[in-house]
Amino acid sequence: MVKICCIGAGYVGGPTMAVIALKCPHIEVAVVDISVPRINAWNSDQLPIYEPGLEDIVKQCRGKNLFFSTDVEKHVREADIVFVSVNTPTKTTGLGAGKAADLTYWESAARMIADVSASDKIVVEKSTVPVKTAEAIEKILMHNSKGIKFQILSNPEFLAEGTAIADLFNPDRVLIGGRETPEGFNAVQTLKEVYANWVPEDQIITTNLWSAELSKLAANAFLAQRISSVNAMSALCESTGADVTQVALPLVLIQESVPSS
Repeated sequence: MVKICCIGAGYVGGPTMAVIALKCPHIEVAVVDISVPRINAWNSDQLPIYEPGLEDIVKQCRGKNLFFSTDVEKHVREADIVFVSVNTPTKTTGLGAGKAADLTYWESAARMIADVSASDKIVVEKSTVPVKTAEAIEKILMHNSKGIKFQILSNPEFLAEGTAIADLFNPDRVLIGGRETPEGFNAVQTLKEVYANWVPEDQIITTNLWSAELSKLAANAFLAQRISSVNAMSALCESTGADVTQVALPLVLIQESVPSS
């Protein structure tokens, strides 16, 4: 049985792994976290987060092929694929304070993966990270690898609060980026086969590592621009006496007529 482990039992890791467990009953999925209260909540009737449909999925799979545990090292050691879905907060001190992402949790996870691994693994970036983070993580893994081989993939999430389960069930795209080497292509194909259990193949997009990392940041930037434009248009409507709902209607129709990429 293929084994997947996800480091981080938060908003992304929990729902994503629950859906993978539901759609892939032949895969054993473990969600691990050092937070005892959080893992206890995942193992209770009061889940730590709420998303429509999540509770039913967890109850259906938990204890069968979906497990929540604080024994991080055990499950990482046993896993074939390790997702890393840890926080990447903004740095508060030092170079880049207030702007750059703090990769402390990611680097700590990479060192732990390298320390406890006894077999080759695929390590998947699930957090939102700066471009070229995979290269830095790769260096940490290789430096501490003891001869074990790791392949790094980028598999960014595109979930919206309130519709996360629906987004996972019917994603408009799944993005997987990997190294453009034979080993990298094999790793991408391995993860692609997991998603192919329920996602149509033409909706699984494969790229190189840096393109996948940048795509997530680009998506966030486009969303921010869209919100900023709506706010600016709303202010302009107030100044001119225009009705923002009437202005928005033709814009929506124009957007719907443009083919999606």
